[in-house]
Amino acid sequence: MFSNEVLFFGGFILAISSMLLLDLGVFSKKDHIVKFGEAAAWTVAWIALALVFYAIINTHGDLVHGMDSYAELAIVKDKYAPHLKLIPGNFEESVEIYRRNMSLEFITGYLLEYALSIDNIFVIILIFSSFGVKPVYYKKVLFWGVLGAIIMRFLFIFLGSALMQRFEWIIYIFGLLLVYQGGKIFFEGGGDEKIDPAKHPVVRFASKYLPVFPRYVREHFFVLKKGKWMVTPLFVVVLIVEFTDLIFAVDSVPAVFSVTKDPYVVFFSNIFAIMGLRSMFFFLSNIMGLFRFLKYGLGVLLVFIGGKMLAHHQLEEMGFETVYSLYVILGILAVSILISVIFPEKKQEADGLVSNS
Repeated sequence: MFSNEVLFFGGFILAISSMLLLDLGVFSKKDHIVKFGEAAAWTVAWIALALVFYAIINTHGDLVHGMDSYAELAIVKDKYAPHLKLIPGNFEESVEIYRRNMSLEFITGYLLEYALSIDNIFVIILIFSSFGVKPVYYKKVLFWGVLGAIIMRFLFIFLGSALMQRFEWIIYIFGLLLVYQGGKIFFEGGGDEKIDPAKHPVVRFASKYLPVFPRYVREHFFVLKKGKWMVTPLFVVVLIVEFTDLIFAVDSVPAVFSVTKDPYVVFFSNIFAIMGLRSMFFFLSNIMGLFRFLKYGLGVLLVFIGGKMLAHHQLEEMGFETVYSLYVILGILAVSILISVIFPEKKQEADGLVSNS
């Protein structure tokens, strides 16, 4: 007999896999350059799906853990949401409180992960530019990048949750890491980042351990030459994108754990943000020059989240609720975007950014 958690999680994975296969088999039969309008439409579609899932969690979130009584609800609450105040003996109202909190944690984690993905997008743009990837192949590379990211996030999230359940002090390590990374982004965010393809660690690894063909072969990842299969530079770029997401997961996954201790909520919010990452890449790559101060905002956001993790006991005693985190995240993003609009990038700098992307 499978538990509710396994069934709900299995259904979620099946739905996500079906959407990926549909995209690969129906919408991506031919490689093409994704235009601004198409990217905007897909971005809106993925955000809408996330909101639908939020509504499902808000009305049926108890099905994730299969809670049929107040005693079972109390056990799950103590494990994943110890700050939550239930109504003793009243299962119906208490489970409603739990659902509302769970859905709020999901949407807050989703927004946080989506915001942090923007920094990932900036780096991916640099990767494509540095390695000379043709825009027509961006979508294919990002598809396989997203697929690999889902697998890595699954391992990272549930391993991290197991460690946090066993060693509570790990949350302070995560908090310090986020404060450090946030400060680094804030103070170095305006720097002129560049990637040297020859010195990238993934390129060095691939050159040493894999037979790499010296040039791109259209959209192919592998090519057969003289009876020997070789990987193409496009496949190496996919590996670099995967490596980049792994690095960013070190920041973003612990950040969402500051919102909720429930690994399922962390996974759901991460996956919806990652699924929307590809369409948002094409959307933002056309207008990224309009948000010159957004990266600084992300630095402030990481410092806030890290500080929240370091002071989580004190904040719980003060009654700091999840909704407050949502307000702070929205406020930081709104202020950084507003400042970007008020103080736009100089035309010469913006033209240089577009030409590099």
